[in-house]
Amino acid sequence: MWKYIRKYLLFAIIAGLFMISEVMMDLLQPGFMSRIVDDGVLGVNNGGSADLHLIWMLGLQMIGLVLLGGLCGSLNNVFVHISSQNIGNEIRKDCFRRIMDFSFQQIGRFGTGSLVTRVTNDITQVQNFASLFIRGLIRTTLLTFGSMYCMFRLNFGFGFIVLCAFPFLVGIIGFCLWRANPLFSRLQAYLDAINEIMQEDVSGIRIMKACVRETYEKMRFGKANEELVRTQLKTLVIFAFMNPLTNAVMYMAVTAVLLSGSFSVADGSATPGNVMAALTYTTQLLNGILMLVMLFQNISRGLTSWKRVKEVLESVPELKDGSFDGAAQTQGEIEFHDVSFAYPGSARNVLSHINLKIHRGESVAVIGATGCGKTTLAGLMMRFYDADSGAVYVDGIDVREYRQHALREKIAIAMQKSELFGVTVGENIAWGLPGADSMSLASAASIAQADSFISSLGNGYDTMVAERGMSLSGGQKQRISAPRRIPSQKQGLRRMFSAALWGRR
Repeated sequence: MWKYIRKYLLFAIIAGLFMISEVMMDLLQPGFMSRIVDDGVLGVNNGGSADLHLIWMLGLQMIGLVLLGGLCGSLNNVFVHISSQNIGNEIRKDCFRRIMDFSFQQIGRFGTGSLVTRVTNDITQVQNFASLFIRGLIRTTLLTFGSMYCMFRLNFGFGFIVLCAFPFLVGIIGFCLWRANPLFSRLQAYLDAINEIMQEDVSGIRIMKACVRETYEKMRFGKANEELVRTQLKTLVIFAFMNPLTNAVMYMAVTAVLLSGSFSVADGSATPGNVMAALTYTTQLLNGILMLVMLFQNISRGLTSWKRVKEVLESVPELKDGSFDGAAQTQGEIEFHDVSFAYPGSARNVLSHINLKIHRGESVAVIGATGCGKTTLAGLMMRFYDADSGAVYVDGIDVREYRQHALREKIAIAMQKSELFGVTVGENIAWGLPGADSMSLASAASIAQADSFISSLGNGYDTMVAERGMSLSGGQKQRISAPRRIPSQKQGLRRMFSAALWGRR
């Protein structure tokens, strides 16, 4: 994580300095209160006479410290958010870039739902971890140990009482975190499952309704959600016991300080102001401990999420780019030489020892039963996968030697499933024709016989498409998808191959 933190380390350091200042203001307050009680109200050092001027003077100084501490706290929040949000932004963009380089096998191994969870929820947890680490760790550490140091300076007996409570507090927190930490990984895994179901059901809502499977899907989602809730409750129960136990230990320490303070005041070794200051420091210490509990909880969850995010960031793309940029003139020749291929996890070859050569200008139809490998042929040519044995050549060059972008720029392909995005109709067509003007888009749509129905839409090519094309019929989606890679004469583009992958006999 350091490579992301170091970019915004200056903001984190500034935030830490403001937090130190805020805590220092808090630690100075009890000392002023002690003087107000002893010298201003009781007149311990003034023959029992109250000193109203001292009360006003110290009171105004306390107000000034509170305002200064509040300003430091606000500036700390500003710089913490600048650093943590930018850290999260950098990680999220790097994750997305890495996912875009994944092969289909890698995406399948992670799972779409898991990748969504990692890029959204997990990185948010990492952001919170960075924020809490900068703000929370400094504040809790300084407040806890600073309060204890001030108590020892105030009265050694008071400090010793609080110090005796410390091992019990550490033991309670350590035990609870030990019990809860394994549950965080399970929580994120159940979130993966819920995201997977949600994505499948929303994208397949039409077939789900057509097959009257709403009830089944509700039960499937409910079961996954119950697992998430059950695990979350286990975590919450652990921390529900931890907070009262830490409170009980600290309040016992407060009681012991009060009892010890009453004897100290009686024998003259402490003043009422000292006791009041000791109680304030103990309260600050209690708040520091409670914040430390929440801090460790969020840090544990953040570290678990970071491990999941790091798996994505450290995954090496399986399909390595070649060095050939496709600069040679397109000839339009394709050759499969002794190609065999099986999908990951399958022991059966989809293609076995395929030899096929398509010459320039030829139109070739590949027909066969479902599952015989028609789509797989086109997928290997586009290098969505690499052949297990043999080689695929485009214009006499092994596709593995091409830069993937250069190879796919040569080829126009109409996918079996029409994928549309939540932008305008024109932008959906331009997805495969970057830089095309409106006339070029209309020309491509006309070739695909889509121009007439697009023109009849409310805003024509500027009509917004609903997510996944839900506002269009299946045929309309296919007509909008098809012209994406149709070249226009004006652009002078040449596409050597167009494949319609319908998966039918």
